[in-house]
Amino acid sequence: MGSLSEILGRRPPGRVCIIKPSSLGDVVHSLPILPELRRLWPDAHLSWVVSRSFRSLLEGRADLDRVIPYDKGPSGISLKGLRGIASLTSALARERFDLTIDLQGLLRSGLMTAATRAPIRVGLADAREGAGWFYTHTVDAPRASVHAVDRVMVVAEALGGHPSEPQFSLPVGEADEAWADRVLGGVPRPRLVLNVGSRWLTKRWPVRNFAEIARRAVAEFGAAVVAVGAPEDRELVDALRESLGKTPVLDLCGGTSLLQLAALARRSDVYLSNDTGPLHLAAAVGASVVGVYTCTDPRLTGPYGPRAAVVRSCVWCAPSFLKTCDRLECHDEVSPDRVWSVVRPRLARAVGSAA
Repeated sequence: MGSLSEILGRRPPGRVCIIKPSSLGDVVHSLPILPELRRLWPDAHLSWVVSRSFRSLLEGRADLDRVIPYDKGPSGISLKGLRGIASLTSALARERFDLTIDLQGLLRSGLMTAATRAPIRVGLADAREGAGWFYTHTVDAPRASVHAVDRVMVVAEALGGHPSEPQFSLPVGEADEAWADRVLGGVPRPRLVLNVGSRWLTKRWPVRNFAEIARRAVAEFGAAVVAVGAPEDRELVDALRESLGKTPVLDLCGGTSLLQLAALARRSDVYLSNDTGPLHLAAAVGASVVGVYTCTDPRLTGPYGPRAAVVRSCVWCAPSFLKTCDRLECHDEVSPDRVWSVVRPRLARAVGSAA
């Protein structure tokens, strides 16, 4: 029968479907597969199934022909969610794909993969929730030991590609760049951008610690402080501003699109963030990022790129991957001193380069 790459080499696919609906960080980590597939099959029609809220990361790309938006609905089982997947699977069944690649590896994405009825359906060998039942071929890239980006590159190689350095290109447009220039027009450098939110409570390094980093940056370097976040982070950003007192903060919480945030991050000097999607978005556009990792493992899902750094917890239970915890020892163990030792030299370099 031959290997997957041999099969596809003999009969290159004409229509390819990539399935990676969410989350923000996971979608960003999967972006490097697109240029690899385009190099491998320059004439193929490439589609990507993605949650509607993340479609802007894919629309307008020269290496992607179609974005298929998916309406997930609220967390858990809901009527809206069931309707969304029923509508999507019905549409996928009409598309006549030759190859489907499931990069999500969950029951929901497995059902989407099956719905395409593609003769070749590829997924990762450690897919969960029974998703593997819907694949014709699997690729081994262990979740517990390989970074998410490198897992995607392993899939590209198994398909017949020859990946080198992962490429994270985002369709940041002129309007997004102009918005960032306008918003930051009166903001001096160095610019310290703070992303204090995260869906997991265990990932939320205390706001008081972010405030301490900001105070040191202002005192030593005269840094400008910018706060970003989703609308649901409003309470955290308000707490940050209250903790900083009279220190000016440019509050953009809930006020940016994803691509505007990417343009903003590109114009920052340090982007300090918890382990959450916007951190990976900032790293993808080449920003100087520092990620604070309390309960998760940066070796598997850390910010990817030469300008990315992390400060990780060293407590006995790390990385626990718990979404809730009564102890939160990691929040104290990752001290402001530890984080400042990484942030400070980056601000110093920014000041030196601007001199």
